[in-house]
Amino acid sequence: MKIGIFGGSFNPIHNGHMNLALSVKDQLGLDRVIIMPSGEAPHKSSSEYAPAEDRLSMCRLAAEEYDGFEVSDYEIRRKGKSYTVYTAEHFKKIFPQDELFLLVGSDMLLSFESWFRYRDILSLVSLAAVSREGNDAQKLYEAAENLSEFGRVFVVKTGAVVISSSEIRNMIKNNGDFTCYLHEKVVKYIMLKKLYT
Repeated sequence: MKIGIFGGSFNPIHNGHMNLALSVKDQLGLDRVIIMPSGEAPHKSSSEYAPAEDRLSMCRLAAEEYDGFEVSDYEIRRKGKSYTVYTAEHFKKIFPQDELFLLVGSDMLLSFESWFRYRDILSLVSLAAVSREGNDAQKLYEAAENLSEFGRVFVVKTGAVVISSSEIRNMIKNNGDFTCYLHEKVVKYIMLKKLYT
């Protein structure tokens, strides 16, 4: 099987995240996509960063209606500093016979050689770097070529994400209409829990 791992703060998870994951799933022919919210960020204020369990619940609500999507609480449960190589090792143990793809943003690919044990990461998973700007493609292909001696790197083109999580949080805080950017169940969850207010 071909399995994608899509990590992030998902604070909150929005339609742009899901459309990006669906695009990668389609273009690379993935059988499954695992959405994985990150743990708490100690430097964020509570009003800015929803609790880990709430972000996990919102991810589950957003993913439940999509075939082949699931949510992992691995990084939320894990204690200590969370390096990507540990996450890659974790999923390789669970899926030793499957091909794993780590979904990363274009900025992450361009700085990937600075990541902790980046060569080990590439020995465990393939990278799926998402290009959302037309003008960054050449730089991404060059970075992918430079990393190709250590593993497989794919550049996946998707449509631009028209909203960010921080913009959505600002809308909620200022009583703006944010409902069109999130799954209906995620909207209801945020209102019920009074998140980001």
